[in-house]
Amino acid sequence: MSASRRFRLLVAAAVALILLVAGGALVRWKWPRPATDRPAASPAFCPTAELRVAAAPEIAGIVRAAADRLSPGGNCGPVEVVAEQPALTAAADSPPDVWIPSSSAWPRLAAVDGAKYTVDRPLAWSPVVIAAPEGIAQLVADGDRTTWARLVRGTAEHRIPAVTMPDPLKDTVGLLSVLGIHAAMSRTTADAGIAQLRALTLRSRLKDAAADPATLLARDAAVTEETAAIYDIGAFPVTEQQWRRYQRARPKVPLVAAYPQDGPVEADYPIAVRTAGDLTDRLVAQLRTPQTRQALLDAGFRAAPQARSFTLPTAADRLIGPAVQWSQYRTLSFQVLLLVDASGSMNDKIRDRAGRTTTKAALLRQSGLAAASLFGEDTSIGMWYFGTPAPTSPAHTEAVSFGPITAGANGRPRRDVLTAKIRSYRAAKVAGTPLYRTVLDGVASMRKRAKPGVVTLVVVLTDGDDRESRFAMGRDEFLGQLTAGVPVFGVGYGAGADMDTLRRMSASTGGQAAAASNPADLASAMARTFLAAHAPG
Repeated sequence: MSASRRFRLLVAAAVALILLVAGGALVRWKWPRPATDRPAASPAFCPTAELRVAAAPEIAGIVRAAADRLSPGGNCGPVEVVAEQPALTAAADSPPDVWIPSSSAWPRLAAVDGAKYTVDRPLAWSPVVIAAPEGIAQLVADGDRTTWARLVRGTAEHRIPAVTMPDPLKDTVGLLSVLGIHAAMSRTTADAGIAQLRALTLRSRLKDAAADPATLLARDAAVTEETAAIYDIGAFPVTEQQWRRYQRARPKVPLVAAYPQDGPVEADYPIAVRTAGDLTDRLVAQLRTPQTRQALLDAGFRAAPQARSFTLPTAADRLIGPAVQWSQYRTLSFQVLLLVDASGSMNDKIRDRAGRTTTKAALLRQSGLAAASLFGEDTSIGMWYFGTPAPTSPAHTEAVSFGPITAGANGRPRRDVLTAKIRSYRAAKVAGTPLYRTVLDGVASMRKRAKPGVVTLVVVLTDGDDRESRFAMGRDEFLGQLTAGVPVFGVGYGAGADMDTLRRMSASTGGQAAAASNPADLASAMARTFLAAHAPG
């Protein structure tokens, strides 16, 4: 089976996971075959080789030394060792007889296509650390301890000048880092969609999303204190072994290594055997000798795993799903108009999912604050209140002027204004609900703003009833005036919410509807919406 076919199967496995979070939206991905050609074997190709071995570049020299001991005095022994990135080996049409990748994840992924390896315990381990110059490290870590959550937050708040990461589909550090970040974000919320969106917050802010750790370290090693600012050295993940080798060279700009505590991940180097036999057994025996063990320690590897290292998922889709989503993330701009129900019915008491007595307005306030934090910096946003406390009141009023969330509004950052307005939101004691008129006006307003390449949405937060205002109209008349083009997402509050109307309204515009009985429901619905929009095309 060809490498391209193998990758298609891996993608098919990944789709099952991502579709659950994307709310059922159908997406298709093309798995990119690594562009790098297979590097030549070193030593040069040996026609008499009986056993082909592929090893991760950082450990290949030690593996080659062990293989050379099987043929003393000869440069062309029975074992050919190729230094090769595991992603290339996984994509190869001709798998090696023995494979020593930099993570146990790779044989599991290769097994999807039937590449059968017997995987023995690792030769060595090396935790993934976040490396940065001392000045930057102070923003990321306390000494040698940090968290992925701190890196995500610092990057989102622009307190860390630059963060780079490798492509998780091509590099072990990238793959493990993405798994660690997702594990860390899952600890911040029980909602899988919100956790993924928080992880992608970091992805959207990366200076380089396909950086090679070895190349970054080589570049930094050549930097002097005088030229450091030119290269904008920021924070980036590498293995501890890579960092140790860098530090041993006494570079002009040393790097601090910080260990993430909320998603500790590490490279391991298993011996994966496809072709068993006497020669394989003798090679494995050489790799397990004290001599090889000492060589690994001298090279900066560990002889045992971390005490709290993250356990890799066994299922291929859970391994590769986050990597595909991360690697093929599409940077998009959003335009969102929030329509918030401020009518009297929002003061009705309800019970939330936990059984606590609250009001629809209080639930909306809580859920709105949770959702507001999900809007990325590529979002333009505005907010209207709708309700008619007097017979002559307009159907809606502008609470937050429309514009980039990073720009100013009334002398303050628009995000801060939005958060303050949601926090101070109160429904009128008595007011009609011109829901239909407001939705039609909101859609018309956003249709004028719509542009190619920008996701334009109207989000309605309401209990779903249109009543007691001079703008009242029949549901059929309202639905008849709605047209596709600007999706409307309806979120209904309370057991009495007219979810049928909200669903029909959303369906007719290409949006979705959701019931909210918990403060996290709105954030969850928004996260699914954003994830579906960002899904690889």
